[in-house]
Amino acid sequence: MTKEPPAAVWLLACGNSDRRDDGAALLATRGLSASQCGQLDIDDLLGAPAGVPIVICDAAAGVAPGLVVTKTFDELLANPRGPSPHSSHALPIDQVIGVARALSGEPIDGVFVGIGGADFGFGCGLSPAVEAALPQFRAAIEGLV
Repeated sequence: MTKEPPAAVWLLACGNSDRRDDGAALLATRGLSASQCGQLDIDDLLGAPAGVPIVICDAAAGVAPGLVVTKTFDELLANPRGPSPHSSHALPIDQVIGVARALSGEPIDGVFVGIGGADFGFGCGLSPAVEAALPQFRAAIEGLV
C-alpha cells in the first residue's frame, strides 16, 4: 500500500451553489482537491493538517463584481473592513482567523482568494461579470495550490 504525499495546501471552497455568485468558488475549484464549506467556520481552519498553509476561496464582498483579489490572513486581520468572503456571515473573516489561531496549538496561516460578486440572490448561474472572470479566479487559485 502506498502512502499519499502530504497536501501542499488545505484548500477550502466556500459558497452556496443556489445563491448565484456565491457559488463561484465551488465552480472554480471543480476537479481540484478542495473541501467545500457553505460558510467558513473556525473548525474548517482547525481541521487543516499541522503546518499546511490554508487557501480560502469564495465570492467576495467589498470589491467590484468580477474583480479577483488575493489577501494573506495577516492582511485580512489588519484590515477587517477590506475584501472578505461573502459566505463568512456567522463571524467576519478576521474573527474566524483570530479565534482559530487562539485555539490552535499550531500556527494557522494562509491566503484568501476572492472574486467580487454582483448577485447573491436565490437562483443558479453566475452574473455576467463573475462568469467572465471565472477563468482568472481559477488561475489565481491554481497558482496557490
